[in-house]
Amino acid sequence: MKFSLSNFYQTTILIVGDIILDRYWYGHTHRFSPEFPTIPIIKMDSMEDRPGGSANIAMNIVSLGAYAHLIGLIGRDDAAQSLIKKLKEMGISCKNITSLVDYPTITKLRIFSKKNPLVRIDFEKHFNKINRISILKRIQSILSKVNVLILSDYAKGTLDNVQEIITIARKFNIPILVDPKGTDFTQYKGATLLTPNISELESVIGHCTNEKELIKHSMTLIYDCKLTALLITRSEKGMVLLQLHKEPIYFLSKAKKVYDVTGAGDTVIAVLGISLAAGNNLEQSCFIANIAASVVVSKFGTSTLNLRELENAIKNYNPSLY
Repeated sequence: MKFSLSNFYQTTILIVGDIILDRYWYGHTHRFSPEFPTIPIIKMDSMEDRPGGSANIAMNIVSLGAYAHLIGLIGRDDAAQSLIKKLKEMGISCKNITSLVDYPTITKLRIFSKKNPLVRIDFEKHFNKINRISILKRIQSILSKVNVLILSDYAKGTLDNVQEIITIARKFNIPILVDPKGTDFTQYKGATLLTPNISELESVIGHCTNEKELIKHSMTLIYDCKLTALLITRSEKGMVLLQLHKEPIYFLSKAKKVYDVTGAGDTVIAVLGISLAAGNNLEQSCFIANIAASVVVSKFGTSTLNLRELENAIKNYNPSLY
């Protein structure tokens, strides 16, 4: 399978979706609480903030040399300041991120003791009663300048009007890639490609007892939602690409060691978007995305990869391919 990574630098991607701050606190446990004997006391050693959700997709895109526009919603708090600072440091355009006074920035706080996860605390409030017309106008003003649109849905409210966004984007004749959420995928009707993981897919089509049943129900979903394709991510089993009137294409996992799957789906859709924008076809782009996922799952937490890491991973997989 021949393909090119040389045009990655010439691509521009628009990401619209739920912006999240992934916050990590690291420490060590030395004793238990006298008030609550089963609760460990953590002495904090360090803290780290990383852009997550749609912001992590944008981080992956710029790490691979492409340009990213990001549209989404945040609060007016310290988490928002941390996010914007890190995004700007990476050269991501933040001028279309809306800051809202009545909502917290969506934050996932993970606390670790010697890298062992203890608890995750979520800070969020579903975005509603916001000016969605303004957001649609911002999206429309940028679509003519980009090669691909990525919609990152974490069901936090940013994409409550996702069908309106897809309807507008289809007029620009660019690929529309969606990382979906929820039990009704008809809201994404008309998109080019959805990238659900297996559990997300089965929440829509029902539990499948075998591969034949999975393929059958997935093909029906593609037809009903007027999609071009469906890319199902299946953790250690890799991915499968489904298209109407074509045989399924399987991409086996290339990960030598799975350390953390956090953000792997963000990497998959980011690489898909850049690769399609760079002129590779869908099958080639899925192959590249599968290799990219094998790199990031070997890292800790919400992670990205750069172009050199991707090139090396592809060469190590099979030098004749690149």
